[in-house]
Amino acid sequence: MRAIVLGLLALFICGCSTTYPNQSVTGTQFPKASGETLEGEPLTLPDDLNGQPALLLIGYKQDSQFDIDRWLIGLDMTQTRIGVYEVPTIQGLFPRMFSTMINNGMRAGIPKPLWKGVVTVYQDGDKVQSYTGNEDPNNARVVLLDESGTVIYFYDDGFSVEALNKLRAIVAKR
Repeated sequence: MRAIVLGLLALFICGCSTTYPNQSVTGTQFPKASGETLEGEPLTLPDDLNGQPALLLIGYKQDSQFDIDRWLIGLDMTQTRIGVYEVPTIQGLFPRMFSTMINNGMRAGIPKPLWKGVVTVYQDGDKVQSYTGNEDPNNARVVLLDESGTVIYFYDDGFSVEALNKLRAIVAKR
């Protein structure tokens, strides 16, 4: 009986996911996406960035955290100065039903001083995933926004020093 319930649960979870082809979004306006920081504060991207450039490190699966951590370390080690937001973006009704449990799990693994920079997006998760594409969902999506919310740099192939240096060059010019 337990195996049947787990099997149905797995089917339900997989049935809530839609795959979108990856696409380059450089030069386009980032879609309005509402989320909540791990501190519990609502935040709408890009509107609530107060006209400041920002780097969004978007993850579609827990395994995206590996890429995000490498980006964060690289940005820190190179002293790249830009506002950075981790944006776990989860589509589907099922994750929304368990958002409190998911967020509490993230809070347990992320130091409290960093919670304000982690914005979980559930309701608009499908919108963001369809915007960038979600093939290869383990790869983080690196999105650099200008002051108006336009994407001026986009990378969705994991982490590389070359990609970090390209991003840094763009940030340095701003």
